[in-house]
Amino acid sequence: MHVLILGGTTEARALAGLLHGQGGQSGAVRVTSSLAGRVAAPKLPPGEVRIGGFGGAEGLTGWLRAHQVDAVIDATHPFAGTISFSAAYAAEKAHVPLLALRRPGWAPVAGDDWHPAGSLEEAASLVDALGERVFLTTGRMGLSAFAACTSWFLVRSVDAPEPPAPARMEVLLDRGPFTLEGERDILRRHAVDVLVTKDSGGEATAPKLRAAREASLPVVIVRRPPVPEGVPVASTPPEAAAWVANLAA
Repeated sequence: MHVLILGGTTEARALAGLLHGQGGQSGAVRVTSSLAGRVAAPKLPPGEVRIGGFGGAEGLTGWLRAHQVDAVIDATHPFAGTISFSAAYAAEKAHVPLLALRRPGWAPVAGDDWHPAGSLEEAASLVDALGERVFLTTGRMGLSAFAACTSWFLVRSVDAPEPPAPARMEVLLDRGPFTLEGERDILRRHAVDVLVTKDSGGEATAPKLRAAREASLPVVIVRRPPVPEGVPVASTPPEAAAWVANLAA
């Protein structure tokens, strides 16, 4: 059985490990993980790995057929919306079962001061009124949306961002998971007064939300983009692995 994981996330790597382990024991599961290639030195999952795009939905359809893929799992980042629609299209055209592995989104709790935004551009329109020192944790892609802001930005990303970017900016190169104490220290050390993040969900980057809550800071949180309808969803790698096992049974 050949399983294609559209990944790059922590959950995708964990799932590849689970399925690769099954393959090592029974020889029944072949795992190929596909990474977008946007990070210079990605953490590679177990099993086979391909890096780069497919050439759109039609290209992915052809790849599924050419490589005799038996199942596709969309374990991409919640904000990698285009590939999810391409996966739904390609899986239907190639008659291949598709599962979405999506970590649950975050929800505000007592003490949170959240300001939802529908896009990075909308988030950028909010920050100058909320604070003067912004901790921006939306990654280097889309940084141009904040280029016209007058606030000072601490930009955290895995790789160095490229212009256009805010005029007043410091870059912090780091990769999660992050600790609560580490996030507290960043907020204190840089005198942050507003946090901007995407609703990525999961535990790896959630400590910043608690740190902001403790410090009574406003949080601009970008809502997730829409996803294809009718695709079954698993919220954890073990659930997705069980789905694969049921297909193979």
